[in-house]
Amino acid sequence: MGSMELSPGDQSSIKQAVAALKLGQLVAFPTETVYGLGADAANPEALQRLYNVKGRPASHPVIVHLSSLAQLRDWASTISPAAFKLAETFWPGPLTLILPKAQHVLDQVTGGQTSVGLRIPSHPLALALLREFSGGVAAPSANKFGRLSATCAEDVAAELGADVAVVLDGGPCDLGIESTIVDFSQGSPQILRPGMILAEHIEAIIGPVARAAGASTPSGGKDLSPLPPRVPGGLPSHYAPLTPLRLVESQSLEREIEYWRQAGKSVCVLSFSQATLPGVIWLAASREPFEYARHLYRNLRMLDQKAQDLILVESPPGSGEWSGIADRLARASVKESRTKEVQNE
Repeated sequence: MGSMELSPGDQSSIKQAVAALKLGQLVAFPTETVYGLGADAANPEALQRLYNVKGRPASHPVIVHLSSLAQLRDWASTISPAAFKLAETFWPGPLTLILPKAQHVLDQVTGGQTSVGLRIPSHPLALALLREFSGGVAAPSANKFGRLSATCAEDVAAELGADVAVVLDGGPCDLGIESTIVDFSQGSPQILRPGMILAEHIEAIIGPVARAAGASTPSGGKDLSPLPPRVPGGLPSHYAPLTPLRLVESQSLEREIEYWRQAGKSVCVLSFSQATLPGVIWLAASREPFEYARHLYRNLRMLDQKAQDLILVESPPGSGEWSGIADRLARASVKESRTKEVQNE
């Protein structure tokens, strides 16, 4: 994808975007995962604007996007052989590495931590922008903090509007969910956020990795390393529509729909099958994980706009290729206290 020829219009838009970044303004751009909201990672005022526009807590770090492997040493103080091997294998691509930060990296990028998240995206517009800019671009997802990530330019414009100086339109994102995050800042590697680069893909390159702090390791033991760093998308509640969302097991879906309808609540459904139930808005999703992920946030946005009381989502399979999708849906789903609020309205 990164080798796609850019049109004259794209090249002109990139020049506008680079000029905006150098002025400390915000630029939205497509990656293979989701659209990013970019700011000059070396400009404190631009970073403050980024946090203000997103409504992002100052302690929540952002990922720095680079254009080449050679830039890695400009942002990380230490790069283990295993980390470098993953970068060589998967960059450009949907992998973020958490590494000990270089001394100059601003606290606004790291959330005050001693580590920094780095990646090289593979979308041709993103790469062209980053090459033309030549510095690091801090870019969380181009949406309000905690909400559904944007996977097309229209979603960015609708949610962030005039706060963004330039929106590069690269069409719908190919993958549709955020990058896999692997932490190398504390010695042994850990996967802190699953994505479409799977644990088995990573282990095929560098050997066993822990899935998260306190999670079972491939050998069956427990990971007893210090708490991992804060990372994007690491909060218990994230990637959420405004409409409360509930995950429902396949065998319970019809019963759950009927329960809420009897309670006088309007529901819409994202399921693996198509159904026609009177008064129920229903979307059928692909059973293929990459296709499901590509359309996940778009489907949830569509259902969110229906102004129903609840979104019911059929739980995805438990296999590894669904791990990133399951992670996003679990964080988007309502917790018990919010469920009771819905029941008691």
